[in-house]
Amino acid sequence: MAFNKEKNSYTVIFAAIMVIVVGSILAYVASALSDKIKENERFEKQQNILYAMGVNENKDEGSVNFVPTDKVEGEFSKYITEQLVISGDQITENDEAYLIDLKKQITVIKKGETAELPLFIGEKEGEKYYIIPMYGKGLWDAIWGFIALNENMVVQGVYFDHKGETPGLGANIKQRYFMDDFAGESILNNSQFKGITVAKGNNDPVNSRKDDNAVDALAGATITGNGVSAMIRESVNLYKDYLETIRVK
Repeated sequence: MAFNKEKNSYTVIFAAIMVIVVGSILAYVASALSDKIKENERFEKQQNILYAMGVNENKDEGSVNFVPTDKVEGEFSKYITEQLVISGDQITENDEAYLIDLKKQITVIKKGETAELPLFIGEKEGEKYYIIPMYGKGLWDAIWGFIALNENMVVQGVYFDHKGETPGLGANIKQRYFMDDFAGESILNNSQFKGITVAKGNNDPVNSRKDDNAVDALAGATITGNGVSAMIRESVNLYKDYLETIRVK
């Protein structure tokens, strides 16, 4: 039986069949790749945590090169000596704490419930690093990252990423020149946890001052910079009670 291709019903039926066929193919592909996708997500988190504590394959002043995926699990086990979960007054060890979704835990806190906050302790060249995850809001969408501290609450390194900031502007939070500025800054001011401000008009373009709790803002990215400032401040505040127990008084 021949179909009249000029009828609207033919177009509707054809479109419906295509939606079903394409949808089935996509569902199959997603199902077939789900394990690989989860594996890549694990590798990415491990790479980001290691990057914050300075374990990477950067070879020049401008590059951002992570530990390769075929090496990252071994390096993660080597440098991350403890993975902790902080839940109220309870602190437990959990070898998969890095898989905890901080965004979901922040939602739990907003509901007035007790969250499970992951924290990582690393060691490199005889130095100890306390690495906390961060999550916040940029101009257009989510921003996140990790900040590595020593016992003096001085930043040893950071890693930032974003979902949809403007290319060439807010998206530059994940550029090496911006992230490197945070190293050496303190999150304390007069023994109070203050965080670090991304400051417009900081007048310290080479970031030589390390006692001002501030780094220079990105040109044309004021709102994203404010988001980074808020993210650091709020994330540090989540971990303040634990950080008080380990910081040098």
